[in-house]
This record gives sequence, C-alpha cells and structure tokens, in this order.
Amino acid sequence: MIHLADLTAYLDDLLAARDYDDYAPNGLQVEGRPEVATLITGVTASLALIEQAVERGADALLVHHGWFWRGEAATVTGMKRRRLKALLSHDISLIAYHLPLDGHPSLGNNARLGQRLGFIEQGRFGSGPNGGIACHGRLPTPADLDQLAEQIAATLGRIPTVVSGGPHPISRIGWCSGAAQGAIEQAACLGLDAYLSGEISEPTAHIAREQGIHYLACGHHATERYGALALGNHLAERFGLETTFIDLANPA
Repeated sequence: MIHLADLTAYLDDLLAARDYDDYAPNGLQVEGRPEVATLITGVTASLALIEQAVERGADALLVHHGWFWRGEAATVTGMKRRRLKALLSHDISLIAYHLPLDGHPSLGNNARLGQRLGFIEQGRFGSGPNGGIACHGRLPTPADLDQLAEQIAATLGRIPTVVSGGPHPISRIGWCSGAAQGAIEQAACLGLDAYLSGEISEPTAHIAREQGIHYLACGHHATERYGALALGNHLAERFGLETTFIDLANPA
C-alpha cells in the first residue's frame, strides 16, 4: 500500500511529466481514496474500464488516455457525467499520462513497442524532450515490406495498413505509437527505409510514395498497449501493489 500523493509524486518524477507540453493534464486527474493497494491499468479511461476497476475493487485506475483534453467542452454532462459518477461513487482515483508514457526510455509505449517487434533502438526523433518521443533503429535482419507486415500482424494481433514507398528492403526503421503519422516526413529525412505508427491520414500515403519510405499504420490502440502494462508491473515490483492490466478490444 502507498499513499496516493506519494504514488503520483513518484510517477510524475519517473515519467518527467513536467517536461512535456501536452494536450491534457498529466498525473492525478480525479482524486479517490488516500491509499492505494490495488491498481488497474489500461489504455483509455472508458466507462467499460472503470466498470472493470469497480468490479475488481480497485483503489486507482492508471491509463494512457485520460480526460480533460484541450478544447473539449467543460460541462459535465452525458458520457462525461456517467464516467465521472462511476469513479467518484466508488472513490477510485484516475491517474493518466499521455506523452510522458509515450516517451519514457524504458517503460514507454514506444520503447516497449520496439521491444515487442524486435527492433534495435538507436536513437530518438520528433517532438518532446530527450531527443523526441519517436524511435529509430534497425531490424535484426533486413526484411521486405510483406515480411515486416506479417510479423507486425502476428505480434500485435492486427493487420496493418501498408503503403509501399518503393521496391527497397527494410533495414533502418522508425516508429511512434498512436496518432504520430505526421512524423513520417522526419523519418524520411533521417533516411529510414520504413516508418510505422498507429494511424494513417489522407496525406500519409502520398508522402510515403513521394519520399520513398514504406509506411505501416498498425492501430492506435494496438500500438499503445504496452506502456501502461509495463508501468503497472514496475509499480507492483517497487511498491508491492496488486496491479492488473485490462486490455479492452478497440478496432481503432
């Protein structure tokens, strides 16, 4: 068991939350009971995940996608009311880290995604502190685009959307989870053979073809499952918390 204030202070420091200019507040978003022994982790603070936390008697919920996003309506109505009521009525805290959980060098979504896919990380790029949150590196063995797509599908359980940038094989690769398709031009400038992220936008295919870089859209949720899992395991080891990662299916 750990005090909620001590847990959030530890996480803020571990994830360097104050170093990020983010789209939502990082850290404690909804305050529940003052002590935490049981922690549920997941990708998004949806009502379904909150209901799982209630069912399991959790003291706190730790997610990547929390609430109170920049530009959203400030009123507590409809879906927001139902989610907030479910938390408050059961005295469950909501803790969320967005970009800090993408960027952490060992526990972050991108570090863990690269490990899952067997990539050898060699550096960072894009926005964010410490060189950026996107990763670049190499494959252990060069592969063609179809081979890489098959490997990703087998590992993530989702068939990626693939755009070919030409006939070349893949040795040097870049990756960034979630909605980071906009970093493809930076990946091309680094001379990478391929770049993967979670989503694809209309311009992405044209950029890939014209810049000669393969692109793979592997799913926003599918690429962002591993940071919260790793962070929960870390907290269990460090503080003896009972932690459970719940992966709710999401086709996005």
